[in-house]
Amino acid sequence: MKRAQADRREPDPGTEAFAEGVRLLRRNPALAALRADICRTENCDTAPPDGWAVADSNGTLHINPRRRAEPEEWAWVLAHALLHLGLGHLPGARGTRTPPDAFEAAARCAVVNRFLATFPVGRAPVALPQEYPGGGEEELAARWRRDGLPAPAVAGTAGTAGTAEHDQLLLEWRGHGPPEDWTVEFAAALTRTMSAAMDRAGGRFDAETGERLPERPWSRALNWFVSSYPLLGVVAAGLTVVADAELARAHDIAVAAVDSEAGEIYVNPLRRYSDEEWRFVLGHEILHAALRHGERRGGRDPFLFNVAADYVINGWLLEMGVGEMPDGLLHDPQLKGLSAEEVYDRIVRDRRRIRRLATLAGKNRPDILGERLGPPRDFVDLDDFYRRGLQQGFELHGRERGLLPAGLVEEIRALAHPPLPWDALLARWFDEFVPRPEPVRSYARPARRQSATPDIPRAGRHHPEEEVPRCTFGVVLDTSGSMDRTLLGKALGAIASYAAARDVPAARVVHCDAAAHDAGYLPVEEIAGRLRVHGRGGTVLQPGIDLLERAEDFPPGAPVLVITDGECDVLRLRREHAFLVPRGAALPFTARGPVFRMS
Repeated sequence: MKRAQADRREPDPGTEAFAEGVRLLRRNPALAALRADICRTENCDTAPPDGWAVADSNGTLHINPRRRAEPEEWAWVLAHALLHLGLGHLPGARGTRTPPDAFEAAARCAVVNRFLATFPVGRAPVALPQEYPGGGEEELAARWRRDGLPAPAVAGTAGTAGTAEHDQLLLEWRGHGPPEDWTVEFAAALTRTMSAAMDRAGGRFDAETGERLPERPWSRALNWFVSSYPLLGVVAAGLTVVADAELARAHDIAVAAVDSEAGEIYVNPLRRYSDEEWRFVLGHEILHAALRHGERRGGRDPFLFNVAADYVINGWLLEMGVGEMPDGLLHDPQLKGLSAEEVYDRIVRDRRRIRRLATLAGKNRPDILGERLGPPRDFVDLDDFYRRGLQQGFELHGRERGLLPAGLVEEIRALAHPPLPWDALLARWFDEFVPRPEPVRSYARPARRQSATPDIPRAGRHHPEEEVPRCTFGVVLDTSGSMDRTLLGKALGAIASYAAARDVPAARVVHCDAAAHDAGYLPVEEIAGRLRVHGRGGTVLQPGIDLLERAEDFPPGAPVLVITDGECDVLRLRREHAFLVPRGAALPFTARGPVFRMS
């Protein structure tokens, strides 16, 4: 009877979640290669009482059996503890060792968490920052000894021991034979994992039989960047080469093209190039993706801006000695030292030159693909991925390879300071063209701090009671069917908050589809809340702009903000104005006012 009751005992949810977390961890071959023991017993006196886990130098992970977490969180906790072993934070040793102090332990946890941010396993159960401080363990520990320990959510110093002193315990070596060298084992497993991933990404295995295929020249070129050219190796490791003759024929790709959003380089396998020439071709496409030439184009002609970028990139690759440039590619020594934007301004006026231009995709075809051929990357900030890849490669290259073209160095350094977010730029525009009413200082009104210093007179600030003109602005909304409602709501919310912060009582709003619909002056709190959008037809914005410019009750100095997806008519504005468009959208004309791109 007792055995039957025991068989019917319900499984422990905490144990099941932990077991599933272990299975998630073992899916990572590099971490699965670290043969650590796991102790999750009630009588373990080493496990942290209010944390998740600690690791010791004998290779044992001591788990708190009373702690409850999701399987993804357990996978992250175990990965964090294992990485302390793999990165040499807990070397096996005979006899006792001096344990790390709080600063050194925090630095080690920050390094582990920084590694996990680029080597994701599970989900962190603690708050972690978006960006981590640079430097090694010794440098971080010395900095924090001098300046004090930052908050874990700021510097990523959170460990897995809770409020216990450390999650890294150096104990007396209890193994047989020499101490275990965890770093060698982890490095070998990491190398095997990366090699297998590169083999799969490069298509070096048959999908049906699993047998290794002969290595193609473009695959050898990509591997050369990863293994031997650090400047572009980090970005190259995140890109995939797709060699498909049918795809190249269907999309009229003569040699190669790149889709930075999908992270794919498309090559025509029917072209016969040497390994050196394929290195040049792949380096060309990698630089297009890493420098975000498709995003930088703006309202310029796509093909001509692609050509301008080709002149710049090919000059850099020749200067750096990367491979050998195939015949027929664009190069002009007279354009050396110019940016892609400067080259574009030169060639756009030379009609004779334009007629004989061609990129790697072919004549009159850009090799920076505007239409996506592959699926976009899920949950990846592309700007951050390419920016970090170039910066890391630049640091490694400077140590090992020496000098680079000055123009390329300038662009990489510019990437280290990314542009301000669109909402911050919009706020600056409001500060400049929609100024808030300034208070007046007068000794007739004592300041609020006067009582604290009765011997020192202080002027108070107040708004004058006489009637003064208030600031306002106009909003022209593109309410056509192609305009995304979510994006429209985000834009209106930002506008309303900035207007309220500057004491703007009301804004003049005009909706435009096939015709203009005047909503009149609306209180700023209603712009994003109770505003009802009319229209959803075609896209003609000029009548709405004309309505504002001719309105007698709209001040002549008030600016106009145009919100559109770019699928509109050519606009003419004779007053201060700005455009708010989605990221990736292009206006069908050259904008004279600033263009803010929403993300």
